[in-house]
Amino acid sequence: MLNRLSAVPADRLNLVLMLLLTFGTGIVDAVGYLGLDRVFTGNMTGNVVILGMALVGADGLPVVGPLLALLGFMAGAAAGGRVLKRARPGWSTATTLLFGVVGLIMLALVGVLLVAEQDPPHAVALAVTTLVGGVMGVQAATARFLAVKDVTTVVVTSTLTGLAADSVLGSGRGGGSGRRAAAVALILAGAGVGAALVAWHVAAGLLLAAVVVLTVTSVGAAHGRGAPVPARAPV
Repeated sequence: MLNRLSAVPADRLNLVLMLLLTFGTGIVDAVGYLGLDRVFTGNMTGNVVILGMALVGADGLPVVGPLLALLGFMAGAAAGGRVLKRARPGWSTATTLLFGVVGLIMLALVGVLLVAEQDPPHAVALAVTTLVGGVMGVQAATARFLAVKDVTTVVVTSTLTGLAADSVLGSGRGGGSGRRAAAVALILAGAGVGAALVAWHVAAGLLLAAVVVLTVTSVGAAHGRGAPVPARAPV
């Protein structure tokens, strides 16, 4: 089994794995927005917009939640960048460690939400929001390091731009249209699945997202063990 997995080109496998994480992001954002006081924990553009509207007094929009998620995301991304600073190119022990931390923290937060019941207290929701924002920052930084074109795992605005700009109605180049369309479809599907799970229990979506991340981590680590070590570029 490991030999067959190792035979898969790293670029192709990383694309599939990052698309799976994009699906997970849709789930996480649905949990944050519908179950944790209208906060996006993966899509920071949405948080910045919500925060801007809330600061000028838009009715019912939260300020603290989006701000904490934004700060958590930036801290997580900075931590991920620090860990990956000297990592070798491609999937490595460092990427496995970071994705593993993301999945395990999500699992721990599932336990917190289960104890807090379906409607967690505001303080608990804020703490979960901040930590999920943090691990999504770690995920985004690690995905950025792997550099799968058009698949950041946390946003699809640039993906949609490329899809439209290179379509037959745009430049007509069409390069990467399949992966772009897949990323958009998967984050959409993830949001739908997340919304359905939140209606059952706020922890359910986060549990599925954790399973997705840990599965991606396991497959990526197994492939990385069997793949040749990429050569470093000369300094």
